[in-house]
Amino acid sequence: MVGLSGTLSKFAGDTKLCGAVNMLEGRDAIQRDLDRLERWARVNLVNFKKAKCRVLHLGDGNPKHKYRMGGEWTESSTEEKDLGVLVDEKLLSVGQAYFAGQKYE
Repeated sequence: MVGLSGTLSKFAGDTKLCGAVNMLEGRDAIQRDLDRLERWARVNLVNFKKAKCRVLHLGDGNPKHKYRMGGEWTESSTEEKDLGVLVDEKLLSVGQAYFAGQKYE
């Protein structure tokens, strides 16, 4: 998508917006990207399920800013599942060995 300062990725109906936030300018850039994405979705009749939108804050010392999607605050999450792997805010695979072992029992 043209005009975004962050990285937008799509895979099988899943959309991710990523960006670095070192200062308030980074937070503002991500919010602008979310606003652009929301406008694009409205114009193109794409429906984002805002209840499923989450923010995964990565890294130590992350200020954990809040973001809006279409006027609604998004929830923060300490871990998210992506492509079958549960990843936490420190980019560790949470319980991957446990889940893999469950498949063979």
